[in-house]
Amino acid sequence: MTKIVYIEHNGKSHSIDVQNGLTVMEGAVQNNVPGIDADCGGSMACATCHVYVKEEWFNKLPKKEDGEEDMLDMAFEPKKFSRLSCQLTVTDELDGLTVQLPSEQA
Repeated sequence: MTKIVYIEHNGKSHSIDVQNGLTVMEGAVQNNVPGIDADCGGSMACATCHVYVKEEWFNKLPKKEDGEEDMLDMAFEPKKFSRLSCQLTVTDELDGLTVQLPSEQA
């Protein structure tokens, strides 16, 4: 299990143990973290699992694929450290990963 920290737009924090191999999105959905809609179920066909990754973690993540970049263009207020949480697979190396949720999803 790997600890992922989800911070809602209002500042409320959720520290969740997520099974390795799941995505950051699946960890949020399975633990009822508000702010991750995941309308497409993780198939990278929407941008409703958009998160802001804390800067210190950003370069530790796999690089974005072109499809993810395209979907982030449709996200609500994308920023430099935006990612789709469905594209972030949980591993031991991500223990302590912190993501901020936007004020709304696209």
